[in-house]
This record gives sequence, structure tokens and C-alpha cells, in this order.
Amino acid sequence: MLDILAITGPIYITIALGFLTTRLGLFARTDMRVFGKFVINLALPALLFNALAQRQIGEILNGRYLLAYLAGSLAALGLGFFWCRRQTGRSQITSTFYAMGMSCSNSGFVGYPILLLTMAPVAGVALALNMMVENLLMIPLLLAMAERGRGDAGRWYRVVGQSLARLASNPMIIGLLAGLVISLLEWKLPAPVLRTVNLFAMSSGALSLFVIGGTLVGLPMRGMGKETAPIAIGKLMLHPLAVQLALLALPWLGLPAMEPSLRTAAVLMAAMPMMGIYPILAQAYGQEDFSAAALLVTTVASFFTLSGLLWLLRHGLAWA
Repeated sequence: MLDILAITGPIYITIALGFLTTRLGLFARTDMRVFGKFVINLALPALLFNALAQRQIGEILNGRYLLAYLAGSLAALGLGFFWCRRQTGRSQITSTFYAMGMSCSNSGFVGYPILLLTMAPVAGVALALNMMVENLLMIPLLLAMAERGRGDAGRWYRVVGQSLARLASNPMIIGLLAGLVISLLEWKLPAPVLRTVNLFAMSSGALSLFVIGGTLVGLPMRGMGKETAPIAIGKLMLHPLAVQLALLALPWLGLPAMEPSLRTAAVLMAAMPMMGIYPILAQAYGQEDFSAAALLVTTVASFFTLSGLLWLLRHGLAWA
């Protein structure tokens, strides 16, 4: 178990440092926005570009990974939405953000650093594949569902269009697409360019975790325990289970089983807490309080669930 803690420990120590230094006033909570902008606009795009540009296109466009991860995410989304709608009687908008919390992982800020420590050769590819599923499919779909819940039957079409238009100027999507083009054309970049990209890419891991810790300061928690527990359970247990079942179903669809390293990466990515922008997206629909509390609860609980999952995978007791 100590070897597992050696993997997860640095992740959560870095998050804790971000929390403590912000709590003690060394950094302001607003500073985390600046750090976060650096990660989102420079470090993660460089990481995605670097991960894709230096690999063959066949390694990157892994249709089985995309299919299994999307199927598992949609299953978690659907189960979370209908459970909240039917069992608790909440509105469509609230149910949508319950489902978002259960089905969209923090692939860049938490998932990638953990994969980097556990399976570095596939970490960048898994991150790029997850970014495709989450940014091109899951988030536009969920925002369309939320807009539909406002009662304007036609507006959700505009939301999808606006989301796709914003994606076209998103630095992470630009980095992802640029890396795909370089890989497809089999270009070799000059050494100074590669070293510069590497410098920015290497800064993403620690800084992204530090930002997560700093943004947790001041989140509302009073009376939110019962409301956020189902979201945390759905995200940390239901989502990875759904992805694992989707992976197991691939041979039944006539598709060859995926290589073990990417199978493990897909399950681990699904087991991460929800994305850091979850409360920001929810804010526009008046759902920020329970979303922020759910982010805090799930991030803390993930220390134990991820440590347990890594132990199971390490000892061959999981289906992967």
C-alpha cells in the first residue's frame, strides 16, 4: 500500500499546499485564476501538442478508447440525470448539473498528473483522447440540456452552436488539432521549438494541482453533505464502472480488445473527480453552491477511492 501512497501522496500534497498557502494568505484566491489561465492557455495546450505531435497518427486516433469512454460517460450522465429527476423530483437544470458532476472528469488538472506518475508513456495520449470526448461532445451536450431546462425549446440549438464556436478558439483544442496535423503530416519540428514546448508542458502538472487546492478555499459546505454525496459516489464509482463495462463490451461488438495500458488509463481517467470548471459552468444557471460543494467533497474523497483503485489494479484484482 505504501507504493500506492507514494503515487497518490504527491498529488494531494500539492493540492493541500495550494489550499494552505491560499488559506493563510500567501496567495489570494484570485491568484488561482491567473495560474489557471496560464495552465489552460499555455501549459495544457503545449502538453497536448507535445503528446500528439511526437506520435504516429494510428496511436492517437484510437477509436475503441473514444467509443468506450464516451459510452461509459453517457451511461453515467443518463443514470445521474434520471436518478435526480425521478427520485428527488428536482428540475431539469439541477438534474443536468448532477449528471455533469457524475460524468465529466478533471482529466487535465488531476487525471494527467496521476497518469504521468503511474503510466507515463500513455498519459499524454489518454489526456488528448479524453479532451476530445469531454470538450467536443460531453460539455456541449450538457449545456444544451441545461438550456433546454430553461423552457425555451429553440435555444439549445444556439447553445450547441455557441459552444462549438468557442471550442474553435480554445487554446487546448488548438493545441490538440495542431498536434494532430503535425502527426498526420509526419513533420519533425526543430529542436529549439520542441524544447520550448516541453518547458511549458512540464509546468502543467504541479501548477494545475496547486490551482485546484487554491480554488477549494472558501467553497460553501454547510448543509451540503447529503446533497453532494450522490454526486461524489456517481463520479468516483459509477463512472469508472460504466467505462469498464463499456471496455468489456468491445469484443461483443466485434471489436478487438484494447491494449492493457490504455484500458487502465481509461478507467483511471473516469475515476477522477469532476472537472475544475464545473462550478463555473453551473454558475450561469444558479447551481453554483451545490456544484462547488460537490467539487470539494469529491476531490477530498478521491484520495481514498483512487488509492484503492490503484491498489486493485496493481494487484490484478480489478477487471482491467
